[in-house]
Amino acid sequence: MTTFKELFNTCKHRAVHLEMRDSYMQTEQFAAWRAGRIDIDDPDSVEWRALVADATARGVQVQRLRIVSEPLSEYTRYEYDITELHNAAAGEDVRWLPRRQATALSLPGNDFWVFDTTTLLVNHFSGAGDWLDTEVVTDPALVAHCVAAFNGAWNLAVPHAEYRPT
Repeated sequence: MTTFKELFNTCKHRAVHLEMRDSYMQTEQFAAWRAGRIDIDDPDSVEWRALVADATARGVQVQRLRIVSEPLSEYTRYEYDITELHNAAAGEDVRWLPRRQATALSLPGNDFWVFDTTTLLVNHFSGAGDWLDTEVVTDPALVAHCVAAFNGAWNLAVPHAEYRPT
């Protein structure tokens, strides 16, 4: 089975990620943030930034879109607070879309990544936000639906540097 890392490392043009949950798994980094510290030097975070930096150095456009409830949940506020140092610093283009503005969009039921508009990686989570597994999909119709959903939402979203959460 193809892994996320393999998909990222073989991506040539564009990798897009849609996040729609208000809370994800509770990590040590989240706990540190709750205690007033930003900790992005753990091995997973360092590896992530290197993966993104390598992709963008190859000319890959890496885009992350977060559809969020406002006011932000505690977890989403944490994501907002680390985005500049963690995501943007590595080369990700991050945008935010308040959920109220997404009503007219046809969105899939799960978070996902799409690589080069050909491969969809669906993320499955528990109700508590714990990651369960992924599903790789190459069905052209489903991939096209997710690309269209991402692009429609992206066009409505606010760049990270301009977004001011409520």
